[in-house]
Amino acid sequence: MVAIVGRPNVGKSTLMNALVGQKVSITSRKAQTTRHRITGINTIDDAQYVFVDTPGFQTKHSGALNRSLNRAVTSTLTSVDAILFVIEAGRFGADDQKVLDLIPANVPTLLIANKLDRVNDKATLYPFMQQMSALREFNEIVPLSAKNIDDIKRLMATIKPFLPEGEPIYGEDDLTDRSERFLAAEILREKVFRWTGDELPYTSTVLIDKFETEGRLRRIFATILVDRDTHKAMIIGQKGAKLKQISTEARLDMAKLFDGPVYLETFVKVKSGWADNEAGLRAYGYE
Repeated sequence: MVAIVGRPNVGKSTLMNALVGQKVSITSRKAQTTRHRITGINTIDDAQYVFVDTPGFQTKHSGALNRSLNRAVTSTLTSVDAILFVIEAGRFGADDQKVLDLIPANVPTLLIANKLDRVNDKATLYPFMQQMSALREFNEIVPLSAKNIDDIKRLMATIKPFLPEGEPIYGEDDLTDRSERFLAAEILREKVFRWTGDELPYTSTVLIDKFETEGRLRRIFATILVDRDTHKAMIIGQKGAKLKQISTEARLDMAKLFDGPVYLETFVKVKSGWADNEAGLRAYGYE
């Protein structure tokens, strides 16, 4: 079990998908895209890597949703065999330090300096790595780009010695422990974030009302839940154009992931204050 942790927007989910070799965790430029602990599995020869993608640890807001996300991070850190602490190469700030302070001293920790491709002056990396190594005795420091396949292969080889010996937990073809129903909701939520940009607050979520399977066909009925009427209008767009685009892209991604045709019907509903209600969060699947 290998946890992937870091502040929001350092590329944890992109790294997770690269390590698994398949998209199991959604990505967007919006902070706090990942809301749940997502397990991604990659079995290679005699090793089974079980990666746990966590929400970015949130320090700027303290609502019920953020408290739930932060609990998902802290509870994960005590139950894994190794931790990938992800930062942006060349950048380390107060929010990164707050995540580092959460990592138990007795768990092997690898510092992952991600987004290496965005560092223009590579000569600055060596002093930056020296600065990082002074913060804590990391087991390894790995600069990389999650988009570079050679970097990912190098990281997999670096992680392998930290995996404990034992029987595999999952089947060799398993990619995640999450259900198709859960993955469908996540894919639709990703498209909502991507097509609304910064206009829509991140307090929107997706509920799967019905998920039916007929042979290879999946019939999915989903509700996008928002906080205000103005948010509903943003998602629907002029004459329903934006909602159609969101639904079409989500359906195509689902069909690719599920390897079969998908019928998707999407609704938008307003429920004010859902993200600040602890009981409501539990009802919508948050821990």
